[in-house]
Amino acid sequence: MSAKKSGPLPRYTVPSLTVEQGAQVAEILQERLNSLNDLQLTLKHIHWNVVGPNFIAVHEMLDPQVDSVRLMVDAIAERIATLGVAPVGTPGALVAARTWEDYHLGRATVIEHLGALDEVYEGVIESHRKAAKDTEQLDIVTNDLLIGHLHDLEMFHWFVRAHLESSAGVLSTEGATTELEAARKASQGDRTTKATKATKAR
Repeated sequence: MSAKKSGPLPRYTVPSLTVEQGAQVAEILQERLNSLNDLQLTLKHIHWNVVGPNFIAVHEMLDPQVDSVRLMVDAIAERIATLGVAPVGTPGALVAARTWEDYHLGRATVIEHLGALDEVYEGVIESHRKAAKDTEQLDIVTNDLLIGHLHDLEMFHWFVRAHLESSAGVLSTEGATTELEAARKASQGDRTTKATKATKAR
């Protein structure tokens, strides 16, 4: 998604950028701010609502991710302010601006939530990578910030996928395009694995 200037230009920005460039970078960052604010809330929602086997492991795995994403949110908001633009972090503005649907699962099994979270992380990371590419020639400081975030986001995604991966390296969510489809595929894959283990044990 290309950046769109939705408000007046800032009165100033960082040295070496024009105010137009500063506004463009801030617009890209505002989109990432919305996405990461949504992600931290979604992670906490999952933390509260996972049930079943491996509950405590996943419950406790998610809190450090929440804390890390909150730090990313703060860093992005402060970069927007540094560029001379007011960051917007209100819930109403987030909902009005987002281009994705709300997270669908409530209380559900660990494996269903992890399947859905795989899809969430995939969307966040793809958009973050695009933002990094869009700022590569425009603002090296912002680009560096986003690349640093990607390191952690992709590691967290790996943590999630490790629960969904077979010993052959196949993801149970492979081919899913929505959170609910990913949750269903993950759950089916989990049942198949358990059935196979039970057969071998006889």
